Amino acid sequence: MSYLRNSRWTALGVLSTAGLMTILDGSIVTVAMPAIQQDLGFSPAELSWIVNAYLVAFGGLLLLAGRLGDLIGRRKMFLAGNVIFTAASLLAGAATGPAMLITARFLQGVGSALASAVILGILVTLFTEPRERGKAIAIFSFTGAAGASIGQVLGGLLTDALSWPWIFLVNVPIGVATVALALVALPADRGSGLSAGADVIGAVLVTAGLMLGIYTVVKVEEYGWLGAHTLGLGAVSLALLAGFVVRQATARTPLMPLRILRSRNVVGANLAQMLSLSGMFSFQVLVALYMQRVLGYGALDTGLAMLPAAVGIGTISLFVSARLAARFGPRTVLLAGLVLLVAAMGLLTQIPVQADYVTHLLPVMVLISGGGLVLPALATLGMSGAKESDAGLASGLFNTTQQVGMAIGVAVLSTMAASRTGLLLAAGESQAGALTGGYRLAFTISAGLLAAAFVVGLVVLRQSAPADREAAELETTPAS
Repeated sequence: MSYLRNSRWTALGVLSTAGLMTILDGSIVTVAMPAIQQDLGFSPAELSWIVNAYLVAFGGLLLLAGRLGDLIGRRKMFLAGNVIFTAASLLAGAATGPAMLITARFLQGVGSALASAVILGILVTLFTEPRERGKAIAIFSFTGAAGASIGQVLGGLLTDALSWPWIFLVNVPIGVATVALALVALPADRGSGLSAGADVIGAVLVTAGLMLGIYTVVKVEEYGWLGAHTLGLGAVSLALLAGFVVRQATARTPLMPLRILRSRNVVGANLAQMLSLSGMFSFQVLVALYMQRVLGYGALDTGLAMLPAAVGIGTISLFVSARLAARFGPRTVLLAGLVLLVAAMGLLTQIPVQADYVTHLLPVMVLISGGGLVLPALATLGMSGAKESDAGLASGLFNTTQQVGMAIGVAVLSTMAASRTGLLLAAGESQAGALTGGYRLAFTISAGLLAAAFVVGLVVLRQSAPADREAAELETTPAS
């Protein structure tokens, strides 16, 4: 029994390391983009695809990967994803031109999707006792909560001390070690077999719809919300996703059985997460832009300035959130964390043109630590209504709404900030003043999104995470 217990915690370490690599890879590249552009000859339009290629593949494949994990085995899916991600990282580090790097980034996104989609599904089947599960989810959530800030610091250090290829090559030894340890630590699972639910039509519809939708969102800043490009592709994306829903209601073996959406906690947690991540991720991006474009910080200085938020989020998610959730329930913890995040955004709506870090930004970094309460609580609630056989699907769905929320948040808030900045410049405002005014508007919208997440948590979610009870209810409900 002691060996099994230790093995489970070793498995958690493997899963958390893989999750951290995924999150790091989304942010580590941002500080190295100027160096990459100079070395490989990226045009300004091509440069954004260093990020977008990863995001489109990652967000578009999560739901499909989660369901495939249920069918062929989550361990196999996790291993395949890490092998692809590691090989793609090696390819990215060796890139000699834009096409090669963009291809490698897309493949990194594919690998990340395959591995990430099943992590929570593996985790909740390994840890069945509520208190231990809460602790395990809190530890895993640290990777998502603090990973982006760590990525910015690490990206600056590697780029300055070595060169930009090392932001990708650093993944190779970690990926190899992760695969080796996963072969030993993760329990084998057979899955229910492809014959139990290989809905090819549904897979094509949802993957194409999500990829096209995320592509449309990330191109909004270039084409505008009301441009023909955005409206046309957005309509096609919605039509594909609507077709997917119809398919799931009528297919004999649906990719995403609609019964999973009958759980209040699954629906509420995913909706709250989309709203929360839309607001939270904008903090990561827009505060960094404010520091660099208005305050004149360098890339490494920006990463270090954001570090208190990462430390606070990590400390709370690792050492505080599970204890609070066990005592008060994850719903209460979620609501408390959202209050702190709304307060942080409230302070940012008043940020001056020339802010003092200690006076104006450090209090925000402290309050943003509320993310260490929000993310573990959302993960617990998002998995609480799923049966064990649907754990991979629930995990994939949860990760999908996470990525969609971040993509929409950045697109909407960046566009609104840029529009406001343009109006202020036209009115004669200084460059720094106009940029600050745009960011203030974006932070106001972020506060509204987080407040909306609070309302969802208050109205839709249940007080506790009754995994066994909700799963039993779903068992007795006829499958769609």
